[in-house]
Amino acid sequence: MKIFTYLAICLITSFLLIIQVFSKEKEEIKSTPEMELKVPTAGNSWFFLNPDTENAQVINSKSVQWVDTNLVYRTYFRIEGKGELHISIKAKVEKGITKLTAVFNGFETEIEISSTEYNDIYIGSFEIDEPGYKYFDIKGISKESPDFADISDVVLGGSATENSIHYINEDYFYWGRRGPSVHLTYEIPQQASSVHYFYNEVTVPEGNDVIGSFYMANGFGQGYFGFQVNSETERRILFSVWSPYQTDNPDEIPDDQRVELLRRGQNATVNDFGNEGSGGQSYLVYNWEAGKTYRFLLKGEPAKGETNKTDYTAWFAPDEDEWLLIASWRRPLTDTHLTRVHSFLENFNTRTGPIERMAFFNNQWIFDTSGNWHELNRARFTADATARDKARLDYAGGFYSNDEGFFMKNCGFFDEVSQLDAWHTRPFTNQMPYINFSELP
Repeated sequence: MKIFTYLAICLITSFLLIIQVFSKEKEEIKSTPEMELKVPTAGNSWFFLNPDTENAQVINSKSVQWVDTNLVYRTYFRIEGKGELHISIKAKVEKGITKLTAVFNGFETEIEISSTEYNDIYIGSFEIDEPGYKYFDIKGISKESPDFADISDVVLGGSATENSIHYINEDYFYWGRRGPSVHLTYEIPQQASSVHYFYNEVTVPEGNDVIGSFYMANGFGQGYFGFQVNSETERRILFSVWSPYQTDNPDEIPDDQRVELLRRGQNATVNDFGNEGSGGQSYLVYNWEAGKTYRFLLKGEPAKGETNKTDYTAWFAPDEDEWLLIASWRRPLTDTHLTRVHSFLENFNTRTGPIERMAFFNNQWIFDTSGNWHELNRARFTADATARDKARLDYAGGFYSNDEGFFMKNCGFFDEVSQLDAWHTRPFTNQMPYINFSELP
């Protein structure tokens, strides 16, 4: 009897040990790196100098050495679920010990890094009550290395990550840091004949004139026309026409496919452009102001006396009584009036990708080849691959209000997301532009 009791105890003990091992294996599987989400700082992090003040500045992480304790290393990601969120970082130092402060959702903790190889450093566990964009901050306290640390990833886990996490992966490091580009394509009334002129009004609200922004007013099938914030001291009115030859290098364009300059506006600069297609570029350095409405007029028509060539001309109105010529370009292998009239908003500066900007687009009209004006009050909202592939979801656009008309907004990691490919309608303004075409410069 004692032998049977002993064997039974051994069997039960073995069974319990097997359960413990199995449970431990399940726990280990649950916490393996393969099941953690690594948000690479190369695509999702920026340095902020004094981020909570009026003098806040954003700096690309690769353009500055991390030695200033006033610099905040901020990483963005979007959480679609609720629940517990675990945060770690993968980091190393060149030598010695670095002390840092990590901040998330108002919670602060101090950490130390002493490894010269990338190592996992646990930050904490947090409850996420609302989905949307979040950011995680790290600030330097003290260091023995030349800079505070090299952080390769912010590592996320927990139940809050089970639905979805959106961040910029390596396929979108450049475009994602710029942010999503958004567009409004206007519907041409069926009763209109070919589009000869396209008129638009654009207002950038105060505080939204962010460096790197291009508020493109009058786009067409072969180019674009709008205004930019190029630096703290320079702004431009830009008009460009693509060559029909497909290349990003303007030097490769054959002579018979080059865009030809016909006229240049006073003080306008003209040159070739590349990188996003190639062609002819013209711009006027002009200190336009946020909060003020500006008017844009574009003309497109087959070149008179030429075969298979089209002329495009752009004018900009700084006030009610004046039109300025930007340039007139002739495009070869093209025989058309204006097609696919549209507007867009983009950021061309990766440094300002975390800063929100928006603009209003209102009172759009076309003048057709039959000599009639038509108001355009319907537009389709779309976005680029950065938005469609969900590398960035901080984009919005559509109808805003009766006074402002349509709007577009991007960057800044805001939570609002507008439906792509949706049509929007604004009320008719019935404010037909009065333009004496024969008196235009």
